Amino acid sequence: MPSFDHAALRKTITAGAASLSANDPAPVLVAKALRQNEGVLTADGALSVTTGKYTGRSPKDKFIVRDANTEDTVWWDNTNAMSPAQFDVLLADVTDFMKDRDLLAQDLLAGADPRQQRRVTVFTERGWHALFIRNLLIRPEAGAEVGTADVTILHAPDFKADPKRHGTLTDTVIALDVSRNLVIIGGTFYAGEIKKSVFSLFNFHAPHENVLPMHCSANVGKAGDVALFFGLSGTGKTTLSTDPDRLLIGDDEHGWTEDGIFNLEGGCYAKTVKLSAEAEPEIYAASRSFGTVLENLVLDEKTLLPLFDDISLTENTRAAYPLETLPAVSPGSTGGVPKTVVFLTADAFGVLPPIARLTPEQAVYHFLSGYTAKVAGTERGVTEPQATFSTCFGAPFMSLHPTVYGDLLAKRLKASGATIWLLNTGWTGGAYGTGKRIDIASTRRLLNAALSGELDRGPTRLDPIFGLAVPAHVSGIDDTLLEPRRTWGDVAAYDRTAEKLVALFSKNFEKFSDHTSAAFGPKLAVAAE
Repeated sequence: MPSFDHAALRKTITAGAASLSANDPAPVLVAKALRQNEGVLTADGALSVTTGKYTGRSPKDKFIVRDANTEDTVWWDNTNAMSPAQFDVLLADVTDFMKDRDLLAQDLLAGADPRQQRRVTVFTERGWHALFIRNLLIRPEAGAEVGTADVTILHAPDFKADPKRHGTLTDTVIALDVSRNLVIIGGTFYAGEIKKSVFSLFNFHAPHENVLPMHCSANVGKAGDVALFFGLSGTGKTTLSTDPDRLLIGDDEHGWTEDGIFNLEGGCYAKTVKLSAEAEPEIYAASRSFGTVLENLVLDEKTLLPLFDDISLTENTRAAYPLETLPAVSPGSTGGVPKTVVFLTADAFGVLPPIARLTPEQAVYHFLSGYTAKVAGTERGVTEPQATFSTCFGAPFMSLHPTVYGDLLAKRLKASGATIWLLNTGWTGGAYGTGKRIDIASTRRLLNAALSGELDRGPTRLDPIFGLAVPAHVSGIDDTLLEPRRTWGDVAAYDRTAEKLVALFSKNFEKFSDHTSAAFGPKLAVAAE
C-alpha cells in the first residue's frame, strides 16, 4: 500500500491559507458560523443551517481511486472509479482552491477502540461544517495531542469539479483514495458526506483487519448485554436504540471484533421529521441543546423554535449532536460481544410478522438483502409500496463486495451465539393505504421482550412463507398482531401481496445466488389456511 505524508499536506495547506484555526470548541465555532451568516440560533441555542441544492447524499458523485490496491477488491458495481492521475489533479486543484482562504481544521478520532482508531483531520471553510464533524467524530480529551493524521479530508463545498479534467460526472465530487486515506469533497454543502466518507474508508480497511464494519446502532443493558440494531432510514434504528433503560453505545456506525464492539463515532445524526417530546424525548431534548447542528429545519418566525412537522425543505431533516448530550450513554463507547442482533424493517406491504427469530443462515440472507419499503407519496410517482433493498443495510457505504461482510457476519454470529430477531416496524391489517402502522408502544414491547430473553422461553409458530420462527404469544400484545394474515380482512389479498413481496426478494437475491445463504430466503408457495 503506498504511503502518504499527511503532515506534509497539512503544512502545504497551512502555508497557503490566509489563516488556519485548529480545534476550535463548539462555542467558538458557533460564533464564527453566526459571524459568517452561515445559520441562525434557535431559541434553545441550537445552530440551524440549510444545505442548499443538496439536502442528502449524492451517491452518483462518489468515486474511489482505482489502483493496484483496489482493482480486485472494491465493489465496482456500487461506485465510480477515478484514476490515480485524475485524483492527483483534483487534489492539486482543491489544494490551490484553498489558498488565501480562512480555514478551520479539526483533529479528531474515529474508532472508540484504541486498537482500531484512526486520526482524522478535516479542513473546511465554514464554522458549521467544522462544528458538525466535531460533534459527530470522537473529540480528544482537552489538551491531548492527536498526532499526525492517518486520514485527511479536504472539504471544499464551493469548489466545482470539472468532468473533463477530473473525470467526474458533474461539478460535485466525493472522491476517496482508500490507499492513501485521502478524501476530497466538493460541490455540496450536505455535511453527511463528511461522516459517511470516514465510514466508507473504515468499510474498506476493517475486514482486512478481521473487523466487521456495521451500519447499525448499539446499546447495552444493565447486565452488560449488548444489542445491535441494523436498519435503513425510517425503520427506527436511532429511535429504538435510544432507550432510557439501556445505555447507548452509538446510533449509526460500529465495528465488531472477536471480543466486542466499538462505536466509530462520538455523536449522533438523528432524523428529526415529526420529532416529538412524547415519542422520542431524549432526541427531542438533544435537538434543542446548544451546539447541536440542525440541518434544513424550518423555524417558527416568531419563536425561532424548530417546526419538526414542516418538511417543505426536505423530509431528510437532521440533528447532529455529541453523544454526551444524551442522558444515558455507555462510557467509552464500547461493549462486549453482542447478545442480541436486531434487523429492522418497515414493511409497507403489511406481510412480514412484527417480530420473528432468525437462524444464523436466515440472518445472513436478510443482511445481504437489506429490505425495507417506501410508502406511497414519499417520492413522485410512488403510488403503492415499493420494496427497497440496500445490502448490508447500507449499500452506498460498502466499499467491498457485500458477501465479504456477509461471511464475516456469519463468522461473528457463530462465535457469539447471539440471538437474532427480525423486527418489523411497518404496517399491519393491510398494506400502506389500507392497513395501519404498527404503533411504537407495541414495537417497544416486542423489542423489550426479545432483549430480556422473555421470547426465548415461549412457543413459536413457523411462518409458512418466510420460514421464520414467530412467537405465538407475547404478554401485552394481541395474538392476532403476531400473525399478519389474520389481521387482513381479505386473506386472498394478503396471499397475493405476500407472493408479490417474495418474488421481489427472490429477484433481488439473484446476484447472490451462488452464496450459501440463498437457500434460506422466503418461498413463493403460499400456504392457504
